[in-house]
Amino acid sequence: MKVTLLVVGKTTDKHIIALVDEYLARLKHYVPVEVELIPELRQTKALSEAQQKEQEGAMILERIQAGDRVVLLDERGTERRSIEFASWLQKKMLSGTKRLLCIVGGPYGFAPSVYDRADEKISLSQMTLSHQMIRLLFVEQVYRAMTILNGEPYHHE
Repeated sequence: MKVTLLVVGKTTDKHIIALVDEYLARLKHYVPVEVELIPELRQTKALSEAQQKEQEGAMILERIQAGDRVVLLDERGTERRSIEFASWLQKKMLSGTKRLLCIVGGPYGFAPSVYDRADEKISLSQMTLSHQMIRLLFVEQVYRAMTILNGEPYHHE
């Protein structure tokens, strides 16, 4: 199974970029993981929040491939402890899913059409986090899950 993190907008903080790259390098040992970028919309001042979500949603839907398991990283999604997330990820790997597509939306969230296409939603926190931080937290949690599944001493409980 391949894990793809699809994100709207680029990361500008060099420290976050370096940490995301560090975890992506660590993950190569376990599972293929990639980050795909959807460019930020331009001239958004003339657009309403709904229009922005619809335009971003159209770009997101174009990236979904047949057979993808689509998971939205959404504040209203299911929260899991790290061990539960590892078990969830393992079930996805064993289910024959070819690509697990995890999506971070734009600043206003997701369009209704994206919610309709999603297979499920997960939340990394009840707190509001920046889209840049979500990328780092997600790849770290995938790495943590892989070490849990392999019985390696990264996660302590």
